[in-house]
Amino acid sequence: MSVYLYRLARWCFRRRRTVLGIWLVAVFATVLIAQAGGGKTSNTFTIPGTEAQQVVSVLQQKLPAASGGSTQVVFAVRDGSVADPAGTAAIDQAVAQLGKLPQVAAVTNPFQAKSISPDGKVALATVSYDVAASDVKTSTVDDLDPAVAAARHAGLDVEFSGVHPQPGAGASSEAVGLLVALVVLVITFGSLLAGGLPIVTALVGVLISMMGLTALSAVVQIASASTAVATMLGISCGIDYSLFILSRYRAHLVEGHEPEEAAGRAAGTAGSSVVFAGLSVVIALCGLAVVGIPFLTVMGFAAAGTVLVALLIALTLLPAALGFVGHRAARFSRLPGLRRARKATTTSVTDPTKLTGTRYAAWVVRHRFPVLIVGVLMLSALALPALRIDLGVPGASSEPTSQTDRRAYDLTTAHFGPGFNGPLTVLAEDVTNPAQAQQVATNLGRQPGVAASSVATVTDGIALVTVVPTTGPNDKATTDLVHRIRADRAQFEAGTGTHILIGGVAATNIDVSGKLGSALPVFLITIVGLAFLLLTFAFRTILVPIKSIIGFLLSAAAALGAQVAVFQWGWFKKVFDIEPSQTLSFLPIILLAVLFGLSSDYEVFVVSRIKEHFTKTGDAREAVVHGAGRSARVVAAAALIMASVFASFIFTNDATTKAIGFSFAIGVLLDAFVVRLTLVPALMAIAGERIWYHPKWYAKHVPDPDIEGEKLEEKLGGTAAPETRARHAAV
Repeated sequence: MSVYLYRLARWCFRRRRTVLGIWLVAVFATVLIAQAGGGKTSNTFTIPGTEAQQVVSVLQQKLPAASGGSTQVVFAVRDGSVADPAGTAAIDQAVAQLGKLPQVAAVTNPFQAKSISPDGKVALATVSYDVAASDVKTSTVDDLDPAVAAARHAGLDVEFSGVHPQPGAGASSEAVGLLVALVVLVITFGSLLAGGLPIVTALVGVLISMMGLTALSAVVQIASASTAVATMLGISCGIDYSLFILSRYRAHLVEGHEPEEAAGRAAGTAGSSVVFAGLSVVIALCGLAVVGIPFLTVMGFAAAGTVLVALLIALTLLPAALGFVGHRAARFSRLPGLRRARKATTTSVTDPTKLTGTRYAAWVVRHRFPVLIVGVLMLSALALPALRIDLGVPGASSEPTSQTDRRAYDLTTAHFGPGFNGPLTVLAEDVTNPAQAQQVATNLGRQPGVAASSVATVTDGIALVTVVPTTGPNDKATTDLVHRIRADRAQFEAGTGTHILIGGVAATNIDVSGKLGSALPVFLITIVGLAFLLLTFAFRTILVPIKSIIGFLLSAAAALGAQVAVFQWGWFKKVFDIEPSQTLSFLPIILLAVLFGLSSDYEVFVVSRIKEHFTKTGDAREAVVHGAGRSARVVAAAALIMASVFASFIFTNDATTKAIGFSFAIGVLLDAFVVRLTLVPALMAIAGERIWYHPKWYAKHVPDPDIEGEKLEEKLGGTAAPETRARHAAV
């Protein structure tokens, strides 16, 4: 593989204008298609085969108006009552204006529906759409605010939940991550030009991927979290893959090779590791399909496509860009504080033993037993909170108070009760008269944990009964109530001749969490199996994959533990501007997928350097020190960049994105610095030559992918002459 990548990079270097033109055409084409398609993402999570989804399917067939999306409008007064003449007139006018909006099927007037709080301070109106929540146009949602302007002018507070207007974008969180990445890259390379190059190429890849997802969202339902995950991975992987190749390119320039040759050798050595690293991420993300949950499958494919584009950019567009910059990529900017970067770059070629990373690796090897014990104990302690994980779909209660849906939630809770934020929709089938439906509602109303139960509508052989729990939609008592009703449904159907199904937003979230929780072990086994096969093929040994998998499980468990402590238990909640809530139900699965791929990245980059030196010298412990030392600087930079990109999403307003960004950032930092740069060298030093053991039949029947570029080195020969190396080192 290294030979093919060497040839590809040299071709892209020579045909740089052609390669650049192809990628620019791809950018413009995806932008045009995305704009023409007009697609958008959705926050709706559904899982076919669940009871809540059965309710939606029946309603779509028999009562389409009740199966569409909805917005709850909360009108509140601070003094007096909403039923005062001024308040009544303002609310009536707002309801009339809301009813005129496109895609609106009906608007319930709170005075006619008697949805006025007992203290008279709050009124609830419901806007029902004739399409699903994911299909409500942005223009319709944007018109909600102007439609209630009269009520606000009359002195009422108006808030929205459900399908609601989103706040302005404000400062981009991705921009913060990119700024940190640029600082890290400039410090690493000691050059603005070299530091900016990986960011530019990564942005090209992300732009193509995001526009492609926007275009696809016109025909395929894509969750909003999918674009967040894809953006995180696209930026971070795009920068990291280019970083690894660019660092080798600069090293080859310092050795004295001409730019085209340096680009080819960099792609043949570091590029081989990048291919395996990228494919490991892609395979892990595509592995989400085995869970059998549509929105997770789409999320996995979307993120995998983004990573694949980042990989192709690093292998083609980056060599083309190097063709334009040539020797300038190895020059150092005359900025304060960059002298150390220049020294580290030249030292990595002339005397690697003097590198800070090498000294650290040597210290780890000398103290390998205590380092291994302390590291494992530390990660295990961080993982302990994960034993108390509570899976769910955090709702408005987990949003900051600056968000309209959180303010609507608080007003509803304070004046109606928490259960009104997530009423259950009970579908009664085989209904022949309203008395049957009323009996079902009466039976359900007697159930402990039910605040109210009433018949909403009876039509075409079905009835909808609204059941309001005494607890909120994310409360464990609400989950227990749903399970209890389903388990004892015969009790509620008794004497009515009907069959009931439990649905609604709260029930849907409970079903989603339950199915995701049961799918987690299956996915974990799949991921571990993939890791073993991929790394066994890459390094042609059995012990390296086992070591890597154990390290991956430790870092993933520690990241989940930290997430539970912060987002579920509320540690540092003021720092992160969050409210404690359940752990996002699909977070463990996507964390395992993403962290598996990224941990394989760092495993490949560190261990391939170690194996490269071991192959040349045969000294296992010296190879650990040398390989880990030479890869430490670039792996540390890559991890800091990736973590900063992930961490930048903590500053968004969306609680789901916050939790994902935090978990990914913690997982990457622990895996890179604690596992790959500390525990892996310690364990490999303890194992010695035995770490490279494999059965004789394996070497005979399994092809060697040559990720270290050994065959390429044999084909091309040694490095440039010493006097040429000195000339480039002085540039």
